[in-house]
Amino acid sequence: MTHSRTHIHELLDQHGLAARRELGQNFVADPNTVRRIAELAQVGPGDLVVEIGPGLGSLTLALVETGAMVVAVEIDTGLAKVAADILGNTATVITADALKLDWDALIAEHRGPEVDGGVHVVSNLPYNVGTTLVLDILADVEQVTTVTVLVQAEVADRFAAGPGSKIYGIPSVMAALHSTCEVVASVPPSVFVPKPKVNSSVVRFVRRAVAPEVSHGELARVVKAGFGQRRKMLRRSLSGLLTEEQITAAGVDATLRAEQLGLDQWITLASVVDSNG
Repeated sequence: MTHSRTHIHELLDQHGLAARRELGQNFVADPNTVRRIAELAQVGPGDLVVEIGPGLGSLTLALVETGAMVVAVEIDTGLAKVAADILGNTATVITADALKLDWDALIAEHRGPEVDGGVHVVSNLPYNVGTTLVLDILADVEQVTTVTVLVQAEVADRFAAGPGSKIYGIPSVMAALHSTCEVVASVPPSVFVPKPKVNSSVVRFVRRAVAPEVSHGELARVVKAGFGQRRKMLRRSLSGLLTEEQITAAGVDATLRAEQLGLDQWITLASVVDSNG
């Protein structure tokens, strides 16, 4: 049984809790929505699911219904206690900051004989940490094979944007380095408590079997420089890292702007910077 809007209000009142704006908390109050997210995550028996920010456990309950082993990581101690009481022994609730999580230790502890499938992250992500957390997981936690998250619609669109789009930027390139990305559902404000002022979307990342060979740090550095002055041509925006001659020699048109480059071109430029030491 997942939470209704009435039940969420009752739980918050009963425990003297409220959504904390500084943590970007908005609780999903629609059983159909959380079950849809669990379905889109494509998890089930044999999978280990790490849920970030379970809140009162609305999505957690839907994930448990799939038969997956669920570990929920909640930074808010009050919410973590309530979620643990609600979930009982059906899921594990850990009080921790997901941005500081020891992923290797967590996965090693919970990936026992009963977990013979993949490791997945599923979350109604707090709005204030969504982009950073997703990119960190994709870059640093190779054991995680899929990430399915509910985020602001504009954040989801930026992740999935391709070259030539006005919203194509740093998150688009860095996510593409490690994964394929797709916006798989739209979610209206009406399903949340409290109701946000923006629309939300579910975006799903599937890790590449083999990531392109490039220094992650150099790629991030080049992409940041390019999009930091996105209206300028590459010969200007990347002038602190590469000369116009080096850009051209790498097979990239130095008169292009950052939003016009695909992942392969960014990787090529990053490799040149890396080789320059």
